Amino acid sequence: MADSKTPNPRRKRLLLIAAGVFLLIAVLWAIWYFIYGANKESTEDAYVHGNLVQITSQVPGTVIAIEADDTDMVKAGQPLVKLDPADAQIALMQAEAQLAQTVRQTRTLYVQNDSLTADTNVRSAEIVRAEADVARTQSDLQRRQALAKSGGVSGEELLHAQTAYKTAQSNLAQARAALAGSRAKAQTNRALTEGTTVENHPDVLRAAANLRSVWLAGSRNTLPAPVDGMVARRSAQVGQRIAPGTPLMTVVPLDQVWVEANFKEGQLRDMRVGQPVILHADLYGGDVVYHGKVAGLDAGTGSAFALLPAQNATGNWIKVVQRVPVRIALDPQELAKRPLRVGLSMSVEVDLGTPQGEPVTTTHAQTGMSTSAFDPAHGEADALIQRIVRENLAS
Repeated sequence: MADSKTPNPRRKRLLLIAAGVFLLIAVLWAIWYFIYGANKESTEDAYVHGNLVQITSQVPGTVIAIEADDTDMVKAGQPLVKLDPADAQIALMQAEAQLAQTVRQTRTLYVQNDSLTADTNVRSAEIVRAEADVARTQSDLQRRQALAKSGGVSGEELLHAQTAYKTAQSNLAQARAALAGSRAKAQTNRALTEGTTVENHPDVLRAAANLRSVWLAGSRNTLPAPVDGMVARRSAQVGQRIAPGTPLMTVVPLDQVWVEANFKEGQLRDMRVGQPVILHADLYGGDVVYHGKVAGLDAGTGSAFALLPAQNATGNWIKVVQRVPVRIALDPQELAKRPLRVGLSMSVEVDLGTPQGEPVTTTHAQTGMSTSAFDPAHGEADALIQRIVRENLAS
């Protein structure tokens, strides 16, 4: 019977082979790590983010038409929701009438300038005549007073001369008062029209501004899409009465999404803006590769912006490694071929072998958005104002 403590050569050989294989794997892994893996930082805690552009009304109204629904792709400027324009049309008609009336009233001021000047000249002539009457009646009175001492005129004739003199004085005072009033009215009228024309008069400009404001409010009864994108979260319903600021739907520009990868604090030391990134989406699988670049670092950790931030000022404190969101900008051409949706999971691997660029801890991403969908067509309002002014000046 063989001794059980005698080592089995076959078993020993297998153990040596296994140990060699494990050692070889460790060496290969160490070589891979120091050559390739040491310059990589990866995380599975990454998600697609994007701008959620809310469609809200700037004026109150009742929804009469909805031109887009969830999952529809829309272009910037495309009408999405229409409100009842009846109230705006009535207000516009009132503003047009007010502008026309103001133009006519203002034109009257300019017409009155000539008539008031002529009236002033007439009043001046009346004063000259009144002064002549006063001088004549005064002379007659003085002559009769001299004859009355010698009995050459009767007392009744002297009384008539005195009455005529007083009447001439009263007429002169009335003529002077009328001239002063005419001059004051002419001066006031000139002050209202001096240095302006009917088209540039302040009253006309104010009425025109009111018409432009009413026209602008009416144009806002149609809500356009601010950006290109996909409609989501439609809550508007036909017949719904809405107030300004009520969210009606959301447009997500899918060509402008980015990835926020939550890296641990220790993974950010060598991370810099502009470093290349390899990404995989669970939606398309590992065979589809997205390429991106590090764009910047968020202002705080996820827990710092949580609804209920962690309170660590307790006796039983345990350090927890925090994760900070890093923004990854994606290749627009790859996004156009395989669009992503907001909230999708991503696998992110950052190549730290590119030392160029500022550290993510000292810079921030430079991004911005703008739209011209809400720029009103002021040319239409200006043409309407010019037409109303022209028609009421010619009439």
